[in-house]
Parts: sequence; structure tokens; C-alpha cells
Amino acid sequence: MKQFFSIAFTLIALILFNCKEEKEEEILEKEQKEIIKDGNNSSISIAQWSLHREIETGKLDPFDFPKVAKELGFEAVEWVDQLYAKEIDSMGFDAVIERWKEESEKHGVKNILIMVDRAGDLSHSDKAKRDEAVEMHKKYVDAAEYLGCHAIRVNTFGTFDADEWSETTYDGLKRLSEYASSKKISVLAENHGWFSSDPRLVIPVIERINLDNCGTLADFGNWCIKRTKDENWGDCAEEYPDKYEGFERLMTKAQAVSAKSYEFDANGNETTLDFEKFIQIIKKSGYDGYISVEYEHETLDERKGILATKALLLKHLKTN
Repeated sequence: MKQFFSIAFTLIALILFNCKEEKEEEILEKEQKEIIKDGNNSSISIAQWSLHREIETGKLDPFDFPKVAKELGFEAVEWVDQLYAKEIDSMGFDAVIERWKEESEKHGVKNILIMVDRAGDLSHSDKAKRDEAVEMHKKYVDAAEYLGCHAIRVNTFGTFDADEWSETTYDGLKRLSEYASSKKISVLAENHGWFSSDPRLVIPVIERINLDNCGTLADFGNWCIKRTKDENWGDCAEEYPDKYEGFERLMTKAQAVSAKSYEFDANGNETTLDFEKFIQIIKKSGYDGYISVEYEHETLDERKGILATKALLLKHLKTN
């Protein structure tokens, strides 16, 4: 009998705990919806990477991105080419871009930029491969112009030697930016790992290039400047010492901003990043472009994570 009561008590406790969690989630979602309803959504876009799990598992057709963006209350989108690897290989690059245009027009969303991951490394230490990357990126510049975007985001991983990286990055970014200037498209280096996540190296290169259409995509996250192995991705051995100071540096050349988010508490605050501080830095910089929602974690359903990020952005944009 004692064992029966023990089991019963445990079951009741679990039910009450689950009800409490569901109640908190319902309250949080209601608060988020009110913030989103009352806020100004015009300056917030959505990065397609926020839906990468749905796309990679086949739950979502990648071409339905504008449709979902609209359903979630966004008026502007940022495309990610690596989520179309199969489609580009099977349909061809031009056909994929044409579908992007058709879908964005059908659902009435504005195309902001293309995040390019499948066109090589503009900082590669091998000049032949760097030349190839510059040429491959040109078709994305053309596509951005066709779609009405203002920029493409590029990768500058390069070598693991800082001095060499600065020279190869200068060469690759400058040549592509010179081409893109004729199309009125900006080329933006993101803090995306290794030396690209070190503003002490990135900003001097961009200042040396000295072209209006060469700048940064400043991301709230991505501050790993050294991996445990000499690979672009993997476990981090060292992070930039002060992400907020680093972000402030990146904002001096920013033409796009990515509000990366990971985990949230019961009050809707990001637990790993200080959104309020990031928004203060953005406002202080004078930046007046789009801020992109980029949810990247598995603790929430992707769409709930997107709305949580959006609500937190609007909250601080409104109050700061």
C-alpha cells in the first residue's frame, strides 16, 4: 500500500509539473504574440537557417520558405543556398533562383540578401582556389541583383595564419566587391568562425579595401576564433574575449545584422546572450537596416524559437 501511494504521489506531481510547464508556455506565447502585434515588424527579417531542421528532415519544402515567413508575420527574407544543394544540383542554379523570385513575389515578401556557403572560400590560401571562389560568387551577386536583394553574405575562413589570412581575405573580398559594385550589391563578411570571428582582424581588412559596398554581417553569435582542430567547424578551443565589444567593432561596418538565439527562459529572455545590450549597441551605431531573426537550437520547436526571438527583439527595440 505504501508503494501504491508513493507511485500515485509521483504521478500526481508529474502531472502538476507538466501542467505548470504548459501553463507557463501558454502565457509566454500569449505575451510574445502581444509584443509582436504591438511592435513595428518592418525592420525585422527572417534568416532561412532558422528553419534548417524542418528543411533538412524533409518536413518543409525549402521553396515554401516565403510562405512560412509570411505566416509567421515577416515581410522580408534572407535565403541560405546550402539548403538548396539537391535542388541546385538537379534543377540548376538559375531555375532555383527563378523559383525564389516566384515564391517571394507570390507571398509578398522582400528579398534582403543571400547567405552563400556553396561557392568556395574567398580567403583561401591557394590563389587558384581563391580565383575560382571569386568567379563562383559572381553568379550570386547577379542573382541578388535579380531578386532585389541589397547584399550577399560570404565566408572568409581561409588559412590558420593571421598575417596570411589578412592578405588573402583582402584580395578575395576586394575583387568580388569591385565586381558587385557595378550591380549595386554589397559583399558582407560574417563573423562565422576562426579569424572571420575576430573583429580585430576583420575590420582593418575592410577598412583597407575601402569600398562602400564591402562590409560586415554582424551576428550576435559565432564568436569562436580557434577550434580544437584545424577545421572550419567543430569544438571551440577559444572564443573572442568580449563578444559585445567585438560586436560593437563589427557594427562600424555593418550592412546587415543577424540576431542569433539559442535558449530562452520562462520570461522569454535569451539565456546565453544579452539581447538588450546588443540592441543598445545597434542603436548607438546608427544602423537602420534589417535585423534578421536566426534561431539556432533544439530546445524549442523552430517556429516557436523564431517567434520567441522576434518577440524579444521587438521588446528591446521598443524600450531601448
